[in-house]
Amino acid sequence: MGSVASKLPFVSKVLFVVDRKDLDYQTMKEYDKFEKGAANSNTNTAILKKQLEDPNARIIITTIQKLSVLIKKHKSHPAFNQHLVIIFDECHRSQFGDMHTAITKAFKKYHLFGFTGTPIFPVNSSSGSKPNLRTTEQAFGKKLHTYTIVDAITDKNVLPFRIDYIRTMKEQENIADAKVWDIDREKALAAPERISNVVKYIREHFDQKTKRNTFYQLKDRRLAGFNSIFAVASIDAAKRYYTEFQRQMADLPSDKQLKIATIYSFGVNEPDDEDAGIIEDENLEDTSQLDQSSRDFLESAIQDYNKLFKTNWDTSSDKFQNYYKDLSQRVKDREIDLLIVVNMFLTGFDATTLNTLWVDKNLRLHGLLQAYSRTNRILNSVKTFGNIICFRNLEKATNESIALFGNKEAGGVVLLKTYTEYYNGYTDGEKDVSGYYDLVTDLQENFPIGEQIIGEQNQKDFIKLYSAILKVKNILTTFDEFAGNEILSERDVQDYHSMYINLYNEFRGKTKGDSENVNDDIVFEMELIKQVEINIDYILALIKKYHEGHLKDKEIEITIKKAIDASVELRNKKDLIENFIHSLSPSSKVDDDWHAFVDAKKVEEINNIITDEGLNKDETFNFMNNAFQDGYVQITGTAITKVLPPVSRFTPTGDRTKKRETVIEKLSAFFNKFWDISGGRLLK
Repeated sequence: MGSVASKLPFVSKVLFVVDRKDLDYQTMKEYDKFEKGAANSNTNTAILKKQLEDPNARIIITTIQKLSVLIKKHKSHPAFNQHLVIIFDECHRSQFGDMHTAITKAFKKYHLFGFTGTPIFPVNSSSGSKPNLRTTEQAFGKKLHTYTIVDAITDKNVLPFRIDYIRTMKEQENIADAKVWDIDREKALAAPERISNVVKYIREHFDQKTKRNTFYQLKDRRLAGFNSIFAVASIDAAKRYYTEFQRQMADLPSDKQLKIATIYSFGVNEPDDEDAGIIEDENLEDTSQLDQSSRDFLESAIQDYNKLFKTNWDTSSDKFQNYYKDLSQRVKDREIDLLIVVNMFLTGFDATTLNTLWVDKNLRLHGLLQAYSRTNRILNSVKTFGNIICFRNLEKATNESIALFGNKEAGGVVLLKTYTEYYNGYTDGEKDVSGYYDLVTDLQENFPIGEQIIGEQNQKDFIKLYSAILKVKNILTTFDEFAGNEILSERDVQDYHSMYINLYNEFRGKTKGDSENVNDDIVFEMELIKQVEINIDYILALIKKYHEGHLKDKEIEITIKKAIDASVELRNKKDLIENFIHSLSPSSKVDDDWHAFVDAKKVEEINNIITDEGLNKDETFNFMNNAFQDGYVQITGTAITKVLPPVSRFTPTGDRTKKRETVIEKLSAFFNKFWDISGGRLLK
């Protein structure tokens, strides 16, 4: 919208106003996607002033705080008389107060637009706001367009939620004096035994809820599972939970440790009873108003973070802001497993790798939906919903919030179905949707293991059926009730995976492409196949067992073969692994011999490629060693040209291009074969 408005002849500038430092960068990136270099950001008010005076700066992104300071300092700035379009992002937040009034008084000619996913209605307005600016409609006028969370989920722009309510204490029912009960209840909620139980639950269910045993590719990195935020009721609760996590993890092995961080600062307005559960902004500028105990604790937690990531942040003003930014990026990069917060990061923060919100905090209305929505950003087919685990009974508050920002029937779209519905099937309108049980029964009856699937239509039927099973199983694995009800054994799954991968390679070979959508009516769910990827350590453990059994246990040989066939990543290493097994003798040391075997094969195969393609040996070794160091093959740039054999200037361009593509294809296949089994070790 801003880009369109900036092209109107009567509009001097478009001001895009945000109220979060992290949104500044996000908004710039979004504008850059639309039109490279279209927007101008600013780091201080002086730069904002210059941009307002620059006729070439048509779109300006700034924070509401910088704009407010400019208005106070420069009361007669010429921009106040220009025709501006002012767009407020997340307009449910800091717009209702002195800053909003000052901005609308200073500018004389403007069109004002506000965007929000959670507008403020009378029912969810704050008692602390100005009476004439309590609702979004009062501040911005009548709504122009409505696109609710129901629309967004239906259009597949965001994900639905799955909510667990975990009871952590026995609650007496029907207390006559609610306020007295609340006081007693808060004491009980903060009891050390309950804190310990909640932490224990999170640790024991962390892998399941964040799908830590599944794998996916993100920006050239192979990641295991997702990450999470833990929203707690107060700074005191954040301190207690952080301490308890450290205590419970103190003696755990490294693979059971979670990377945990916390952040909080002084809330400018502590919510009163009427506003409880509506998230107030915390002050990012400094931590000076924290009491000494809270600041000392935060300082200590940041020192833990510094040790973990070799950084140098603290609670001083500038370094605290940098800690916030660094922490924000590490959460987005899935380097933090669990972030404990009070209010920060619960609004306006987007991380696609974040799939779980643990909640021990009263939330309601727009505060609840904002917090839940940290988890429902789309990433891949493995992440199918946002996972909410509530340690308080927020069911009524959840239903009220969804009804307010969707409609009375919104729950059916916004919330996932029940375990029983996914397992046994359900009716969606007039359509019957098969559950896991019927799908697997159909699979076993129509496509028995060990029988070849004859005919293209039968193959397509199998692909569609197994794809449906993969998708519903991906959801069911997050339900505790699914354990023990999988029907298919691990060996069965390997066999069906192998059949599915065979057909994927066969269909893909027909189309000569890498797409999972191999034709109009067949889509392979390869991300869901790869998420249960078997790694080389598992295979080596089986080989050791085979070696210890004096190389005679045929059952282990079959297990190894089936595991490799069921793995997309290990299939290209099948001949390598089988040749290694055949090379074993009673005196072999499996680990040492494997590394030596791989290193020798690596050199042998790269030399074969060099000979076959007439490549420069030294440059090829150098090129591939860089690939093993970087974790990927650099297919663009000039590095690859040094590898290729010299060509005459009379050689047709088409031949040179074809040669380059052939070499890149062979070197990439070589890299993919050896990269994850040789630990990045260089060629010698």
